[in-house]
Amino acid sequence: MLKASLRRYLTLWFAGLSLLTLLIVGVYVGHIATEQVKRASGSALSNVAGSTAALLGMQLRERQKEISLLGHDPLLVRGDLDDPDILRSMELRSQSRAEYAWMGVADTDGRVRQAVNDLLLGQSVEARPWFQAGLRGPYTGDPHEALLLAKMLPSNANGEPLRFIDFAAPIIDDKGRVIGVLGAHAHWSWVTSIIESAVLRAGTTPDTQVLIVNQDGLVLYPKKLAGQQQILPKNAAEEPAWSADEEYVSSIAPVPMSLGSDLSWSVMVRQPLETALQPAHHLLYKLLGLGVLAAFLFTAVAYYLARNLSKPIEQLARAARQVQDQRTGVSFPLHHPVREISQLGRSLQRMTDSLLGNERELQEANASLEATVAQRTEALTQANAELLQLATHDSLTGVHNRRCLDGKLEECSQLFRRTNRSFALLLIDVDHFKSINDNYGHATGDDVLTRLAQLLKRNTRATDFVARYGGEEFAVVLPCDEDDRGPQEAARNIRAGIAAATFDVVGKVTVSIGGAMAQASESDAAALIERADRQLYQAKQAGRNRVAFSE
Repeated sequence: MLKASLRRYLTLWFAGLSLLTLLIVGVYVGHIATEQVKRASGSALSNVAGSTAALLGMQLRERQKEISLLGHDPLLVRGDLDDPDILRSMELRSQSRAEYAWMGVADTDGRVRQAVNDLLLGQSVEARPWFQAGLRGPYTGDPHEALLLAKMLPSNANGEPLRFIDFAAPIIDDKGRVIGVLGAHAHWSWVTSIIESAVLRAGTTPDTQVLIVNQDGLVLYPKKLAGQQQILPKNAAEEPAWSADEEYVSSIAPVPMSLGSDLSWSVMVRQPLETALQPAHHLLYKLLGLGVLAAFLFTAVAYYLARNLSKPIEQLARAARQVQDQRTGVSFPLHHPVREISQLGRSLQRMTDSLLGNERELQEANASLEATVAQRTEALTQANAELLQLATHDSLTGVHNRRCLDGKLEECSQLFRRTNRSFALLLIDVDHFKSINDNYGHATGDDVLTRLAQLLKRNTRATDFVARYGGEEFAVVLPCDEDDRGPQEAARNIRAGIAAATFDVVGKVTVSIGGAMAQASESDAAALIERADRQLYQAKQAGRNRVAFSE
């Protein structure tokens, strides 16, 4: 684990906490500034949208009122739609208003009876929306491209198709009957000029966009966005409002129209969010710059404070290391303005004096304790070895006992299942052992068993396992390798070696041996022992002093 000095820890902690505080304050202030800038931009855009919508609505209402008043002209009320004075009146209106591209009157059958410049004279406009609506009352329609007039009027200089706004009003005679419709087509450029002049007076930034959308959210203006769908807020038809998303800060205001008009437009003014938030970003950058400078200042102050606080503690640490290194003449700072440090120095000095005075006694006590522990450890080790010998070996013969044999067989079985390394089991029984005990006594029988165990260890390998199975029976576990002699040959050598030996008092002693190879199908060692025991029985039945083996 990386360790640092107290001075460094204090400096890092002071500086880190100071920097964290500055960052939190900066983020909070930046958030507040961003929201305030959003509200300010939204309010400004809301004002622009409201004023633009009001100006556009006023102009549209004036044109609609103008057409409606012209429809009530006494020349038209008399009922003679072919009166030349009607044409002169419309021509005067068209000349005074450059926005009018066409003006004319049509009878109730939709036939144009008179028109400025004779445009569409005699043609039927019965299917046109403005005529159908004009029969019912004053009408102002959405912009549309010129159909009938496209070939009769000069095209736009920019090559864009002509677009018009329709105004219409019914012509009612002095008897209250509708005798025709007065219609007028105003250039769409007239509407765009109103929008542009309103935006120019508002002093908006170049990247501020002004849109006109209808009640379905379709963009009517500008031309490059025409036909796009915009999502209108629920209160767009009630009052100017503003909102902000990931791209724009926008405001929308309804265009006020006269009562009875089915025209429903809204003016949307929007500004890129990045542009709107530039003042907040500048403020945030300034805060970050001030934060960096403040961080350096706080770091310097933190280092100064940490140095003053850590210096006496560092002196105490150096003195403690000198005591640890068993140096003489160690002195701790006993006087310091900080009371706790002074008390700590005096306490450490007294403790050091006491430790140095008792060190020799402690060393002597440790030496005596270590000697006692060594003796007890040696005795315990010897006792454990004796207990292990008693637990795993036969007390008479000195070879492994039955319990240890069972563990060895289980170990060899598991190894066989994991690595396919086979092994064999030999069960060895002393022939006519009962007669030895009967004729020579049990002490002689015990000597025979002890000598037999020695012969078994002498005639087996170091890797073989010799154990007393019980009574006069012994067992040998033979691990099998590819270059080893066969278990059967090993069993025959064991039998021959015992038969050739001479035993005290008794003379010659023979053994019968039954052996078996471990099989992968056997789940435990009991089956192997049973097969070897059967082979031992067959060896005894065949006359003893023999070897019987099962693969």
